[in-house]
Amino acid sequence: MDNKRFEQLLLAVQKPGRYSGGEVNSIVKNKGDVDVRFAFCFPDTYEIGMSHLGMKILYSQFNKREDIWCERVFAPWIDFEKVMRENNIPLFGLESRDSIAEFDFIGFTMQYEMCYTNVLNMLDLAGLPLKSCDRNALSPIVVAGGPCACNPEPLADFIDLFFLGEGEEVDLEVIDLYKEVKKSGGSKQEFLCRAAKIEGVYVPSLYDVAYNEDGTVKSVTPSDGAPATVKKRIIKDMDSAYYPDKFVVPYIEIVHDRIVQEIFRGCIRGCRFCQAGYIYRPVREKSADTVNRQARDLCASSGYDEISMSSLSTSDYRELEPLLNKMLEWTEPNHISLALPSLRIDNFSDELLQKINHVRKSGLTFAPEAGTQRLRDVINKNITEEEILRTCRTAFAGGYTAVKLYFMLGLPTETDEDLKGIADLGQKIVNEFYALENRPRGKSVTVTISVATFVPKPFTPFEFEPQITKAEMERKQQYLRSCITTKKITLNWHDSSTSFLEGAFARGDRRMGKIIEAAYKKGCRFDGWSECFDLEKWLQAFEECGISPDFYSARKREFDEVNPWDHLDYGVTKRFLTAQNKLAHKAVTTPNCREKCAGCGADCYGEGVCYEKR
Repeated sequence: MDNKRFEQLLLAVQKPGRYSGGEVNSIVKNKGDVDVRFAFCFPDTYEIGMSHLGMKILYSQFNKREDIWCERVFAPWIDFEKVMRENNIPLFGLESRDSIAEFDFIGFTMQYEMCYTNVLNMLDLAGLPLKSCDRNALSPIVVAGGPCACNPEPLADFIDLFFLGEGEEVDLEVIDLYKEVKKSGGSKQEFLCRAAKIEGVYVPSLYDVAYNEDGTVKSVTPSDGAPATVKKRIIKDMDSAYYPDKFVVPYIEIVHDRIVQEIFRGCIRGCRFCQAGYIYRPVREKSADTVNRQARDLCASSGYDEISMSSLSTSDYRELEPLLNKMLEWTEPNHISLALPSLRIDNFSDELLQKINHVRKSGLTFAPEAGTQRLRDVINKNITEEEILRTCRTAFAGGYTAVKLYFMLGLPTETDEDLKGIADLGQKIVNEFYALENRPRGKSVTVTISVATFVPKPFTPFEFEPQITKAEMERKQQYLRSCITTKKITLNWHDSSTSFLEGAFARGDRRMGKIIEAAYKKGCRFDGWSECFDLEKWLQAFEECGISPDFYSARKREFDEVNPWDHLDYGVTKRFLTAQNKLAHKAVTTPNCREKCAGCGADCYGEGVCYEKR
């Protein structure tokens, strides 16, 4: 389709900038000069995908090689999908506008379970068969990675191979193998069998799953030389790891419209509900000099005036104070603000507050997660109420009048008393503001409480726990609302229907694939968006496939049950997760990794916090 006709069609959609391409720092190559074309697909809107750091890193790294051209692809919103189907426009790469069916690789980054139907929709828009077994040619190879790949089984029918862990090295090794097989005239099956021998690569078609009479997994058996256990990959040296010096600068506003500077990977804390805290172990830090240099390069190439430090727990970065001192030397005179998300309550200080106040003051966000000390001990949060209140006093004394707090609802062993504790803690924080002698005059305080429903996730100590039912979610939400008696506190919560479905996806097995396909054929897509989500269609899909969602979400699992992901190794042993689960039920905490090694198993990588001097 010529550009003029394409531009005319874009006038019929809400945000043409999602599909136009041509942004500053985007990379266009001559397709005749490259050996491999890679479509990097984000199965959600442009605004969300363009905010994702992993896409920024791999897009730049792939394109740094002369033999690879990586293009960006996003899920078209409902209005543009309609235009595409009516005008026979296949799903295309933003840089070339070529159909991704012509590419060598179609790669999905799976950040959220509620995007699964978007994967199927994007394959269909490309004109490709949905199932891997129906795509027989060597290209395109459909691959996927990201946090959802730690339980890839619900998508096993549709994806040719999964990348487990961090992709900077393993992705390129697979691309090089593909070039070799393509040059020799080899088949897709040959490529997959050889790829399965690369550490960090999981090829689901090479594994046979057997089930017990009660529906649980009996065994997972490899074939064609595939390893019995697939181990995730990590980047060991963060200072030498690739990091882009340019980000593509969008024409439209995106969710995180700023520079994102990664400072370390992993987390030392061990919160028992947090999947990211386990699957990214061990902690590996960049040096302050590396972070400072990379951030400065990105500012120079993009023109952004805000830098957000990316990590799971920013204030746990050992060189945070010297880093901020280095960065303030050039950010302050250039009016560039520094954002420090993911701050810990127990190491927030006056000094840190003063540093982040230098350029621009925004709201502060903390995550107590539970309203009572007993439940915070169950989840291993390792913070006290006094630490929470002291941190809020520090923030209020520093001129802040708004605090946002994140909590979880439906945690294992939770009672109504724990829920009331959330409201009581919010009220105590309000009282702290008004008890402060030097509080900002003429201003009132706002405490925003955001409550997410607990979803048991693989590779956490709570992978064995049942999720509460949808009805119980709604009851608990209403009870919590009744406990809040002041307009100074704003309460937000996640939709119970999507949390319920996410719980089924998170711990699902291969049989979930037919449910996802059935729901997709009923019109499900963008299930994480309230305006698109249709629970009734999903319930119909479950019923037609003869499977109850409660089997995956609301069932307690025995420690010796074979989980659908047990043949995958993320460095944290099942023995450790079992021990942590038992400690949780006794409300016994475990020190963080820098205080004492708990023996999780992540030291098998030979790097990071496991080998720091304590």
